[in-house]
Amino acid sequence: MDAKLLEKLEFPKVIEKLAAHAATNIGKTIAMEAKPSGDLTEVRHRLAGTDEAAAVDRVKGAAPFGGIIDIRPSLKRVKIGGALNASELLGIADTAQGGRRVKHFIESYREKHEAPILGALADGIVELRQLEEAIRRCIDENGVVVDTASDELYRIRRELRSGEARVREKLESMIRSGSVQKMLQEALITMRGDRFVIPVKSEHRTAFGGIVHDQSSSGATLFIEPEAVVQMNNKLRELRIAEEREIEKILQKLSAAAAEHAETLETNVDLLGQLDFLFAKARLAREMKANLPVMNDKGYLRIRRGRHPLLPQEHAVPLTVELGDKYSAIIVTGPNTGGKTVSLKTIGLLSLMAMTGLFVPAEDGSELCVFDAVYADIGDEQSIEQNLSTFSSHMTNIISILRNMTPRSLVLLDEVGAGTDPAEGSALAIAILEHIRAMGCRLVATTHYSELKAYAYDRPGVINASMEF
Repeated sequence: MDAKLLEKLEFPKVIEKLAAHAATNIGKTIAMEAKPSGDLTEVRHRLAGTDEAAAVDRVKGAAPFGGIIDIRPSLKRVKIGGALNASELLGIADTAQGGRRVKHFIESYREKHEAPILGALADGIVELRQLEEAIRRCIDENGVVVDTASDELYRIRRELRSGEARVREKLESMIRSGSVQKMLQEALITMRGDRFVIPVKSEHRTAFGGIVHDQSSSGATLFIEPEAVVQMNNKLRELRIAEEREIEKILQKLSAAAAEHAETLETNVDLLGQLDFLFAKARLAREMKANLPVMNDKGYLRIRRGRHPLLPQEHAVPLTVELGDKYSAIIVTGPNTGGKTVSLKTIGLLSLMAMTGLFVPAEDGSELCVFDAVYADIGDEQSIEQNLSTFSSHMTNIISILRNMTPRSLVLLDEVGAGTDPAEGSALAIAILEHIRAMGCRLVATTHYSELKAYAYDRPGVINASMEF
C-alpha cells in the first residue's frame, strides 16, 4: 500500500509501538518492515501466529530471547574464510544458546497445548551444542581468550607471568635502593607500551642511564627502562607476540568451526527473528488490551467498541460500527470536535492492523475485512510548493483514489467536497459518493453538508450516522 496513505492513517506509529516490544534487533527489523496483506489466507495465518504467541505469553510469560543478537554479518565473514574476534565468536555462542532456550521454551508449552505455527518455527531451530561449547571452552563471558584454550597458550602465559614477576622483582629491588630513590620522581613501577619503566627526574637522566620511553607533560619526569631489565623486557615482548599468534590460531580455528555451521546459524537467526516478531505482536496486544478479530473477504466489517490504538485507553471513546451488510456506505455527520475524523482513522487503522496480523483494540466478536487497499482523504493537505489550495489538494487526492480503487477497496473521505462553494461542493461530493457506491467499494465519509444527509437518506445501501458532541 501507498506509504503516504499509511502515514495519513498513522500506521507507522503503530508499527513503532510494535517494534518497541521486540526483544532482539532481528525481530525489530522484521516488525519495522511489517505491511498489510490483501490475501485472506495469509492474514488468517498471521493472526493465528499472533494468537498462539499471545496464548504462550499468557501461560508461560515472556519468551527467553536474552543473549540473541544478529550474527549474520559475522557469518558472512566466516563463509569467505575470515577470522572473527573473541567478542564476535562469543556472540555466536550466546545466540546459539539463546536459540536453544527459545526452542525448549516453546517445546515445553507444546507438551500440553497446540501451537502449530510456533512449533514449526521452533522445530526448524537446530541445536549446536558442540560449537557453543567449543567457543565457551576457549572464550570467557567477558570475551577474553582463556589460558586453557590451548596447551601452547597455557605455556606462553605461564612464562609471561613468571617473566613479569622477575622484571617487577628486579625493578622493586632497584627502587628500594637509597642511591636510586633520590633520582626517582616516585618510587613506583609503571608501563609504557608493553615495557616496564620507572619515573626518573629529568636532571638525573645521564646518571641513571637506560632507555627513555616517555616523559611527563611538564618534562620534569622521564619514564626510563633501566638497562638491567632491557633483555628481560625483550623476552616478554617475544612472549606477547607468541601469545598474539596463538590467540589468532585459536580464533581462526573457532571461526572455521562456525563457518561449517554458517547456513544453519543463519536459518536459526531468521527463525528466531520471526518468533520474536510473533511475541512482539502478542505483547502489543496485551498492552492495548486488544483481541483477535474474525476476518472475511466479503467486504463486511463490524467493530464492537473499537478504540483508536494511539489514544490513551482511559480517554478513547469506543466506536461501534457495522458496514457491508445492509449498506455499503456510511455518511457521518456531527459537530466539530465530535470525533468524526478519529472514527474514520479508527476504522482504517484497525483494518490495516488486522491485515498485518495484529490484534485490534476492540471487543471480542469484532469482524474485519481483508481489503485489497484502504484509501483515505483526511486532513488539510494544502501545498504551497505545488501551488495547491486545500480544495485542489483534496481533489487531486480523490482523483487518484477514483483511478485506483476496486470493488474490494475501503474508501475513507473526510469532509468530502469541503473547501469550496457549499452548493458546488455538495453537488461534487454527491457525484463522487455515487461513483464510489456504484463501483461497489465500502465507503465511510464525513460531512457538514445537509444535501449529503438527504442523499444518504434517499439512496439504498447508504446510511446516515451521527456523532454526539
